[in-house]
Amino acid sequence: MSRNPLHQKLISIIEPVLQGAGFELVDLRFLLEQGGWVLRVQVDLPLEQVTDLSEVPSDRVDLEDCENISRELSAVLDVDDPIPQAYHLEISSPGIDRPLRTAGHFAHFAGSEAKIQLAVPLHTDSGERKNFKGVLRGVIDDKVEIDCDGQKFQLPIDDIDHAKLVPDWDAVMHGKSGVGATKLPKPVKPGHRPSHKQKQKH
Repeated sequence: MSRNPLHQKLISIIEPVLQGAGFELVDLRFLLEQGGWVLRVQVDLPLEQVTDLSEVPSDRVDLEDCENISRELSAVLDVDDPIPQAYHLEISSPGIDRPLRTAGHFAHFAGSEAKIQLAVPLHTDSGERKNFKGVLRGVIDDKVEIDCDGQKFQLPIDDIDHAKLVPDWDAVMHGKSGVGATKLPKPVKPGHRPSHKQKQKH
């Protein structure tokens, strides 16, 4: 993805530390918010440990993990000192609408629905386009394939500004992760196909 030099520097410092501790860098943002600058780092266990996308993993990053990672990253960032201004470090696990950053992320979640915003517009038959929402189909030659509006688009990973999963909230309400190709069957609407018991009540 296209990033500024500071962002690339932060990833080069933080990612090896997380990998050495057995975690994966999901996303990294350095933002100016109302209370000042915030370095927001999202971490998770490696994706290869997830065998069924539709299930919610039982063993993920918890509060204690985040506190330990925060201490370790603070020490490393104090030594390298890549950020000149004062800032607050925040460590968290990804939410249900998990950000997608690398080719591995996009490939792993093939079959899931996602939103992608490009930093560099894609030239299409109908003009330039930056925003895409559809089903991920994988990665080919450093391009993310996505089915969107009845078409298949190939988006260069280096041109992606931000991407995240779009969970199936119906599946989430049933205790699933809400991602992956497997969808829960839609419940029959009340009154659509009345049972004999319903008829007897009337």
